[in-house]
Amino acid sequence: MSMLSSTDANARDVFNRVLGELRPKLHRYTARMTGSAIDGEDVVQDAMLKAIEAFSVAGTIVNVEGWMFRIIHNTTLDYLRRRGRQSALYADSDPDMVADPASVMSEHEIAATSLRTFMQLPPAHRSCVILMDVLGHSLQEIADLSGLTIPAVKAALHKGRLRLRELAQTPDGRAPSVLDEAERGRLAAYVDRFNARDFDALRDLLADDVRLDLLGKSRLQGRKDVSRYFENYARLVDLRVAVGMADGRLALLVFETDKPAQGPIYIVVLEWREGRIAHIRDFHYARYAMADIELGG
Repeated sequence: MSMLSSTDANARDVFNRVLGELRPKLHRYTARMTGSAIDGEDVVQDAMLKAIEAFSVAGTIVNVEGWMFRIIHNTTLDYLRRRGRQSALYADSDPDMVADPASVMSEHEIAATSLRTFMQLPPAHRSCVILMDVLGHSLQEIADLSGLTIPAVKAALHKGRLRLRELAQTPDGRAPSVLDEAERGRLAAYVDRFNARDFDALRDLLADDVRLDLLGKSRLQGRKDVSRYFENYARLVDLRVAVGMADGRLALLVFETDKPAQGPIYIVVLEWREGRIAHIRDFHYARYAMADIELGG
């Protein structure tokens, strides 16, 4: 949809539908910008809340997708600032440099590049390459949402593509993950109880102020409200969980019981505090993220 007015009848319903359709595309951007499909979904969630709040006073939005991408871009930069993952927002490049029209890597190769490899590019280079070579935005669209000039976008593309080619030719030097054996033990106990359908025991593990992000669906806080989360799983008898690695961190991998060879269909990430569950991030309604989540050690 190219135009939408917040004053139109049924505008909110239309807007929510458009957001739902855009969400996987927004996640492809944030996952590569943050270097993690899990963190990328957190950014999408924050950006969605900002967009819903802004829509009521937005008036007429000429290009809904462009408007949403500006919000997602700025929310991602805010996230990177908070995490201290960037030293500068803009490329220190020559604005007269012109990007190679043929590209130093094919769009398919760039789209398949690992999330951690994208993280080795400066943020402006990273953003421009993702927007054009992964998501198919034009130079003008990238300039509009990033605040860069078109020559600066071309320069960032050129340098970003060159750097990706260099990185593709070097071995992966990522250090092995340091596993928290205590957390692994907690997750293993959770798995045993879940697969035994002992959801009362899982409710007993919830902290009083536990938070639930049922990503793409709802947010709840507090032990009383989050306890209802397990009622839904009690009805889903065709699911089982196992401990695994997702984006280099311990997580619960969710499988369909009758399709063991299919692999996990989504993940659940738990955060603990003093032996109790403080935060649940469940990707049941955000299964598109599995396309970018790196499983295994």
